[in-house]
Amino acid sequence: MKNYKMYIGGEWVDSASGETFESLNPFTTEAWALIPRGNKEDVEKAVTAAQNAFENGEWRKMSASKRGGLLRKLGDLFSRDAELLARIETLDNGKPISDTLGQTRYLPEYFYYFGGLADKIEGTIVPVDKAEMFAFTRREPLGVCAAITPWNSPLMLAVWKLAPGLAAGNTFVLKPSEYTSATALELARLIEEAGFPPGVVNVLTGFGSEVGDPLINDPRVAKISFTGGPVAGKRVAEAAARGSKRVTLELGGKSPNIVFDDADLDNAIKGVAAGIFGASGQMCIAGSRLLIQKSIQEEFISKLSSFVSTIKMGDPLDPTTQMGPVATKPQFEKILEGIKAGKEEGANCVLGGKAAEFPECGKGWFIEPTIFNNANNQMHLAREEIFGPVLTCIPFEDENDAITIANDSPYGLASGVWSQNINRVLKMSERLQAGTVWINTYRVASYLMPAGGYKESGLGRENGIDAVNDYLQTKSVWVGTGEMPDPFILR
Repeated sequence: MKNYKMYIGGEWVDSASGETFESLNPFTTEAWALIPRGNKEDVEKAVTAAQNAFENGEWRKMSASKRGGLLRKLGDLFSRDAELLARIETLDNGKPISDTLGQTRYLPEYFYYFGGLADKIEGTIVPVDKAEMFAFTRREPLGVCAAITPWNSPLMLAVWKLAPGLAAGNTFVLKPSEYTSATALELARLIEEAGFPPGVVNVLTGFGSEVGDPLINDPRVAKISFTGGPVAGKRVAEAAARGSKRVTLELGGKSPNIVFDDADLDNAIKGVAAGIFGASGQMCIAGSRLLIQKSIQEEFISKLSSFVSTIKMGDPLDPTTQMGPVATKPQFEKILEGIKAGKEEGANCVLGGKAAEFPECGKGWFIEPTIFNNANNQMHLAREEIFGPVLTCIPFEDENDAITIANDSPYGLASGVWSQNINRVLKMSERLQAGTVWINTYRVASYLMPAGGYKESGLGRENGIDAVNDYLQTKSVWVGTGEMPDPFILR
């Protein structure tokens, strides 16, 4: 049993109460680690440490080039420990090791990229239309930022928040999900080893009501970056509005994956499977709505079902496993409720539709890959984010019909289009109300490309230069070079 401590002000500490809680392995359903159960007192200490580091510490005096160097060193350490980090994440949330290892081997690139941007944040000289005046702008960090991450890709999403925010010169309090706290604490270990000054990054563990709420309501927090569900996200937005805080929200989706009759069907089948059965469907970007052109509907569903039925389930630490368990028991139960609602609404369940009870699944929280055919866009299956390996197939007639169905959703995070008609796919990319449009591919991310949502899928962007800008504020500086004129007239 691994016994973790929190990281506050450069020190490894127990929670103020001394309490802990268990982290469960979704494959064995047994506890594998003890996590400190933080509270408001711990939040006070962490925010104070972050504030001191920002206002008075070595971090504030450090050159942007040196900050960038620390980020690049962190990338090296992350690369060194990629296999360990992948294993811990798999133990914590059940994602197959092949997937977590792919992420941990790539994530150092984020530290290299944003480390390189750190000393390229520039203000501008403005040729103002005022006589005897020199004017310029400064781009400055916001201050203490709260980063709150979910359980599905906790390490990747922590890096998405920390790397650009640190490059911009901010300090952080990172609060991971209570279900998957271990990799955030492992990341803190690497941050300490890289030589970041105390208090620049603090990691608090615990529950939303005991740690998350006091953190987002602390008046010293200048920005909240939150990834999670829409209900919690709206509470974060309300708290941010009350405190005039900056906010970046990524709140999930019900993304359409649109297949036209001129698509490369074999390629589209793999792309549709990647979009909903990769990571057991536990992705904010999951292509959970398959919009399929009627002329190929039955052929495509038949071929897709045959392909999906070969997915290998089992121990997520086995490199050959393609689909692991659902990360938490409450989510397991929620997915089963969603499947039940789909059956009651009259959608045709052509594959799966129940908990997986194969010997290779052990005691884990597994759901069979599930496909519903002939659904409509008003069903629970099509409106609500089930967040599991459940695909809802909705037929459409033509481009206009596909756009109408795709955009008829409160969400707008991602989308996919499968067609060999270049005019069609470009037109669809313009008309789809989504922050990301994948064309003839799906489930691709890069540190270079901004990610975020339309509508209820969120606010702001992560990754790319956009992410750094979201952690900066602009200051205007006016320098008078002559005598003051009439003091009672605005110039």
